[in-house]
Amino acid sequence: METNITLYGASGHSKVIIDILNCNSATIASVIDDHPKTDTILGLPVIKNTDVDFSKVDQMIISIGNNKVRERISTQVKVNYVNAIHPSAIISNAVTLGKGNVIMAGAIINPDAIIGNHCIINTGAVVEHDCHIANFVHVSPSVSLAGNVTVGQGTHIGIGAKVIQGITIGKWVTIGAGAVIIKDVPDYAVVVGNPGKIIKFNKDNE
Repeated sequence: METNITLYGASGHSKVIIDILNCNSATIASVIDDHPKTDTILGLPVIKNTDVDFSKVDQMIISIGNNKVRERISTQVKVNYVNAIHPSAIISNAVTLGKGNVIMAGAIINPDAIIGNHCIINTGAVVEHDCHIANFVHVSPSVSLAGNVTVGQGTHIGIGAKVIQGITIGKWVTIGAGAVIIKDVPDYAVVVGNPGKIIKFNKDNE
């Protein structure tokens, strides 16, 4: 695990990342935020992003749960992004893992899965073999993705959702908590229920 890591974002999500880094004995250089609502988080000082010289940042993780915000910051702030992986996560040696990802406690990622950049694989989530997860995706706690599932950029899969094998989920989709996905989902759709049904479509800029 890299050391001297800067976190961008002071929120509940960042608390979990701080804990992951502590479990790996990584050094946290600072926690920064655009609009800090607190001076400290888990004992670490929070500083404004305007007070940071990003050219001197060694490694960084965007510690913000909102997929769109992670996308925006990653395009604006060009630094060396690194991963945070909880020691209890199980990740096959045959997984392809991008940068800026957070893999939380108890997550399982099986062989030949591909994880893009700036993704969140949350607590206890299962990503089975040959899944392809694009950039800025959030796979929430206790989600299960069966084999050969494709998830498009920016999609949020809600807590406890299940996706059967071979399904393709488009970009910037929202899958509701506990939904069961048994057929492909188009871009920008909002899907809820068991079996999952489209209830509306997000706008491109949401």
